[in-house]
Amino acid sequence: MHILIAPNAFKNSLDALTVAEAIGKGLHESKLNCSFEYFPIGDGGDGTAGLIVQKRNGTNIMLEVHDALGRKINAPFGLMDKGNTAVIELADASGIRLLQPLDLDPLHATTYGTGELIQQALDKGVNRIIIGIGGSATVDGGTGILEALGIRFLNNRNEILKGLPENLVHLAAIDLSGLDKRILNCELIILCDVKNKLLGETGASKIFGPQKGASAEDVEKLENALAKFCDIALRETGTDMAVIQHGGAAGGVAAGLSVFCNAKLVNGIDYFLTITEFDKALQKADLIITGEGSIDAQTLEGKGPYGVAAKAKEKNIPVIGIAGKVPLTTGTQLEKYFDVLLAINNEPFEMEMAIKNTKDNLVRTAKLLGDLLAIQTHSE
Repeated sequence: MHILIAPNAFKNSLDALTVAEAIGKGLHESKLNCSFEYFPIGDGGDGTAGLIVQKRNGTNIMLEVHDALGRKINAPFGLMDKGNTAVIELADASGIRLLQPLDLDPLHATTYGTGELIQQALDKGVNRIIIGIGGSATVDGGTGILEALGIRFLNNRNEILKGLPENLVHLAAIDLSGLDKRILNCELIILCDVKNKLLGETGASKIFGPQKGASAEDVEKLENALAKFCDIALRETGTDMAVIQHGGAAGGVAAGLSVFCNAKLVNGIDYFLTITEFDKALQKADLIITGEGSIDAQTLEGKGPYGVAAKAKEKNIPVIGIAGKVPLTTGTQLEKYFDVLLAINNEPFEMEMAIKNTKDNLVRTAKLLGDLLAIQTHSE
């Protein structure tokens, strides 16, 4: 039996490769006679860009840029396809993992550092830029990136607005004259792992703001700021940011880059599986094991494990999903894609303890799975 181990990262715990290796360790310790291949996946979330660069034999370049709060840091971007394609992880420059909990400040955190990475990639002469936008610390509508690319956001006195995104409520005009035109001649692809639009109850501020440290009052301020940005952008460009599918991803980065840089917003896992030639690995597999922190109905909205399972089911390959949390009742839609769902936690745990024990629990669960598969194999 040849098993393809293709998990997503377990959020706030383990990256995708470490998850795959833990599952492999458990299988190796089991009684199952099998071979396996690691194929860690990303759906646009934090870590996706690095996996793409690794799979495509690219190289990383380290640069000094600014984090979400304007502090100098070093961050990489990847080069591949003979230097024609750059791959950027927004979280490497503007990510929440770079900040301490007490430092979170979504009213003033910006994506400017990611814009600096884009500028450096353009300086290398690339004609395609792929950006994974998961894990941001920002709800700035991409204004930080756009400022780094030369766009100016002005108040009614024609002065450059400071203190974005909070002060976007005072936005009166958007000056596009300084935009680096190279970005318009470059294929810009944004890998999105959510479908949320920019505004409203399921928008960037109300859904993702609290995750980035926003209080209830902050959420309302951010919503008003993005609404004003949306209004002025519509007036200046004729395009309504509010209706864009995926537009709320990364605090509105997807909407901002779509409108002002002609970015193409794509489903992250579909694009990832295509560019990394997942189908080739799938051809050799008798069984797929995938997973992430939680597998539930929302997984079917385009998350990594769903993308893997959908591909496997096209070839009638059985799929086992492993997660920290799975539903008590899976339902027909999940059962359509996952033959078995396994939770790695045996006992009730506080979240902090469950996250701490993720690796050990993955190894244990994979060993148990291997032993069960060995019994089935022996009985056939």
